[in-house]
Amino acid sequence: MINTTEQDSHYNHLEQLSVSEILAGINNEDQSVALSVQKALPQIEKLAEAITQKMQSGGRLFYIGAGTSGRLGVVDASECPPTFGVPFDWVVGIIAGGDGAIRKAVEFAEDDAEQAWKDLQVYNISEKDVVVGIAASGRTPYVIGGLKTANEIGITTGCIVCNAGSAVAAEAKFPVEVVTGPEFVTGSTRMKAGTAQKLVLNMLSTTVMIQLGRVKGNKMVDMQLTNHKLVDRGNRMIMQETGVDETTAAALLNEHGSVRKAVDAYNSKKQQ
Repeated sequence: MINTTEQDSHYNHLEQLSVSEILAGINNEDQSVALSVQKALPQIEKLAEAITQKMQSGGRLFYIGAGTSGRLGVVDASECPPTFGVPFDWVVGIIAGGDGAIRKAVEFAEDDAEQAWKDLQVYNISEKDVVVGIAASGRTPYVIGGLKTANEIGITTGCIVCNAGSAVAAEAKFPVEVVTGPEFVTGSTRMKAGTAQKLVLNMLSTTVMIQLGRVKGNKMVDMQLTNHKLVDRGNRMIMQETGVDETTAAALLNEHGSVRKAVDAYNSKKQQ
């Protein structure tokens, strides 16, 4: 049986289409992705709750994947520290073939069923942690092998796949199956499947970080102030929370280094 992600596109003779027709076709397919994710919300909820519980107890979150799936995991992990002000090793993205595979495909790296566990061991992974395998096809040996070994030693496992009834989902204790169907270009899972995986990763990491207290109201109060745009945003957040003017807000942010610390310090001083 052919995976739905590998089935023929609903469109044909793509090379004969106009630019307008190509764009309209891609957009039409993309509109189905959010609905596919919606159907998987109960599964996403269970995985998010499992991750939160482990991280509240001092555990970490690991993503493992190959190709596009691996790159998406690396992207989500790398965005957690600047967005939520967490240590860089709280969420870790691992891609088959190593960091070089982020930019350039490494041939047959995804076919090594033993390598994922070797890559995870570098981080002294333990039963306190969570491993989430990302694989559009749901049959990537690198991911299957990593999840299987993680299960054997009692590590909580999850996955994000885009086909139903896959080998990856069978290995995951908390599987997330977002069935996206045939791609606009047959088999090009960097398209709809990749978009679905990105949406789910956004949902997982954001939900977990909110549950861990890294958001206040609707603001990223622990964000890293790594550029002028973020410093300006931080100043506005302090002004909104405290009612101080821009000069005072800037001074508070410069002194305390984060929006949360600046607001807490101001409120504490005000109450004295």
